[in-house]
Amino acid sequence: MSLMPTLWIIWATLAAILLLLLLYRSTLTRYEEDQLFLDDSFDRQRGENDAVLRKVAKLKPLVTIFSGATGAMTAAILGMYVWDAIRAFNM
Repeated sequence: MSLMPTLWIIWATLAAILLLLLLYRSTLTRYEEDQLFLDDSFDRQRGENDAVLRKVAKLKPLVTIFSGATGAMTAAILGMYVWDAIRAFNM
């Protein structure tokens, strides 16, 4: 059996997980502002904003890991195709 279908399945799985993580992160931060100027009367909104920021901070390492893994798999797949092309031209 060829290795390429397995690599494509792994790549598709990693890419799907990465897309789901990015979609979830974008839904968390959809209505958030870059800067908030709140005084003491807005403690509830500050707490909500802090909760969203904590969730985004938890997602950041996962997004980084899956981005790197997807990039590595992309490089591996391209490398396999280039290697196959080089072998085909040398024969």
